[in-house]
Amino acid sequence: MSVLLAALIGYFMGSIPCGLVFVKAICGIDIRQYGSHNIGTTNVFRTVGARMASLVLLGDLGKGIVALVLVSRFVSADLWPQLICAATAILGHSFSCFLHFKGGRGVATGLGVLLYFMPDVSVFALTVWLAIVFVTRYVSLGSIVAAFCAPLGAYYLGYDLSLVIFTAIIAAVVIVRHYENMVRLFHGTENKIREGHLSLKDKK
Repeated sequence: MSVLLAALIGYFMGSIPCGLVFVKAICGIDIRQYGSHNIGTTNVFRTVGARMASLVLLGDLGKGIVALVLVSRFVSADLWPQLICAATAILGHSFSCFLHFKGGRGVATGLGVLLYFMPDVSVFALTVWLAIVFVTRYVSLGSIVAAFCAPLGAYYLGYDLSLVIFTAIIAAVVIVRHYENMVRLFHGTENKIREGHLSLKDKK
């Protein structure tokens, strides 16, 4: 029962579409109608700028952490229910019940759950992401490489095998969700990162 409840909490919290809700409430637009049509931080950054993207990032990162705190305090302090909660939070973000089972790519929410379980691994993954994006200007490439490196970091830092395997599963989900980006990277058609400033006139 605790595992089922943990899964439900994780999935519900993960399904909250922060990008859609925040941008709609503050900017008055449906972010799905712009850019890549994705609700994630990158598309928000490209469309309406860094401030809104930062808010969306905090929301997507935080919802996984909030779900884990709720489960650890009110459901079970055991590791496995918390891992199930974390996994379903990422699945909820990627396949939201509020968006007809569509969603983001799981990067920010995945980083949030890594921050909860393994802060040093999350810092390592974020550092890799920043380095790749700074050099190449490709957010998707940074996300893919950081996801690949995260389980290696967990293993190198001596974490329990269950956490290493869990991190590898998270990484696999993130990488698979970037399949279309990988195709565009291969063909040289992937967009590089640049900040957007959608004006009021553009929204009409």
